[in-house]
Amino acid sequence: MSWNAYTDSLKSTGKIDKAALYSAAGDSLWAESGGFQIAPQEIQAIAGAYSDPLNLQAHGLHIEGQKYFLLRADDRSVYGKLDDTGIVAVKTKQAIVVAHYPSGVQPQEATAVVEKLADYLIGVGY
Repeated sequence: MSWNAYTDSLKSTGKIDKAALYSAAGDSLWAESGGFQIAPQEIQAIAGAYSDPLNLQAHGLHIEGQKYFLLRADDRSVYGKLDDTGIVAVKTKQAIVVAHYPSGVQPQEATAVVEKLADYLIGVGY
């Protein structure tokens, strides 16, 4: 299975409209679906937040040039909200799964889908 199959799988749930997979360091894009244009400094900020969330807490979560209200930042997950849309980013052993949910999707539905994929990737060694 290619990495794009995972991002496509997230989109196929109807809960996610854009998704990307990066290396855990945030320095390499593995897959992208939905035209997700995350700037290098944006993914680097997320990658850094798993060990030290202070930068995101101080400056906010930025994705595609938009500032999201930071809801959660810990050693596994980063969640952000902008109006009625949001970002879910979950770190696995070797990857970061980043997903955007559109208006009309409940945040807990989107986070459940992304967290489930992250659990699967961790289970298979990624």
